[in-house]
Amino acid sequence: MSGLPDTTENITLDTFLRGLWEENPVFVMLLGMCPVLAVTNSAINALAMGLASTFVLVASNSLVSLMRHFIPKQVRIATYIIIIATFVTMVDYAIQAISLDLYNALGAFIQLIVVNCMILGRAEAYASKQPLGATIINGLGIGAGFTLALLSLGTVREILGSGSLFGVALFGENFQPWVVMVLPPGGFFVLGAWLLIFAWVGQHRQQRMNQQEVAQHDS
Repeated sequence: MSGLPDTTENITLDTFLRGLWEENPVFVMLLGMCPVLAVTNSAINALAMGLASTFVLVASNSLVSLMRHFIPKQVRIATYIIIIATFVTMVDYAIQAISLDLYNALGAFIQLIVVNCMILGRAEAYASKQPLGATIINGLGIGAGFTLALLSLGTVREILGSGSLFGVALFGENFQPWVVMVLPPGGFFVLGAWLLIFAWVGQHRQQRMNQQEVAQHDS
């Protein structure tokens, strides 16, 4: 039997929203950087990778939650990896069947979902200690946060680097694309900019909360 104790969490809206903001896997925890930088040269690639990762995250963590009392703690990490690899294989074949062009564009990063720290980390830190309902809601939130981050990068890089969005041209023939944006350095530039914006918004949000607490205390 697993030696990890249950720490059951009540399901609230915050269970889902934490993944979008407070525990955003990219902008806060800086997890899954390989696909974030590698496949976000277009919005469609970013969306596909985000949805694929979300499916693997929710499906694998749900199974981990259901089996949490039966997985021996000595082999729990190996078991989690096998479970994750099973769903990654399903996604790999599904994308290959749906669109071969998309499959080729994503390349080996589909298979590398197996070693995405975001998915294994949620299995170990959350799913192994929570019931199925809370695990699904939390997984959807984390997956949505990851997809949002990928889309944030992919949208900017495609617009500036190709002059299009989801393959639809946005500007006229005179537009000169910033080719660097669809190259690896562009991923670092855009990621750095989004991290600055996210940190700035978070800092101002925290300042407002502190001011509200001081005002309530004074009143």
